[in-house]
Amino acid sequence: MLAPKHSVTRWLSLLVLALSVAGTVCVQGVEQDRGGQNSGADLNAISSQFVGNYELVTYQMFRRDGEVIDLDYVGRIMYDEAGNMAAQGMPRDLPTRPRERGQRLQGGFAYFGKFSVDLEKSVVVHHVVGSPTTGRWVGGDNVRYFEFKDGLLYLSLKSADGRVTGTLSWRKLEN
Repeated sequence: MLAPKHSVTRWLSLLVLALSVAGTVCVQGVEQDRGGQNSGADLNAISSQFVGNYELVTYQMFRRDGEVIDLDYVGRIMYDEAGNMAAQGMPRDLPTRPRERGQRLQGGFAYFGKFSVDLEKSVVVHHVVGSPTTGRWVGGDNVRYFEFKDGLLYLSLKSADGRVTGTLSWRKLEN
């Protein structure tokens, strides 16, 4: 049975209102603030910067006491025009670590899903669809604070109090 015309109109009006209240619009995986802060040109520029394949340059953790720990990882991350992403990383020495016969090597991270960008907050959100290494990530969001600087993409993690706890730097691979 079809809904009366006024019910469909009311439903669409409520949908438009909900989107207005939410304040964001997603365009090819990139969010834009409705307040006019971010122009379409900004969205296109950021989209074109993210899209591509990257290799991990550094992965550093920052302790509360100021100590910097280099995790010495290798890895890849990719973003495509359709808003898909995938990331993998592992300790550089993982293949040479001793193990018992038949034992599986463990370490690192791997996940995939969709991504969105909040330009105002300089955040890229990885909406995790699957992860063979960290099951609790599936269905959740990995929030990363981004910066493009000196030819690299920096993705940082922050604690609940806003302190940067880790940064991964990525170099875009040439086609």
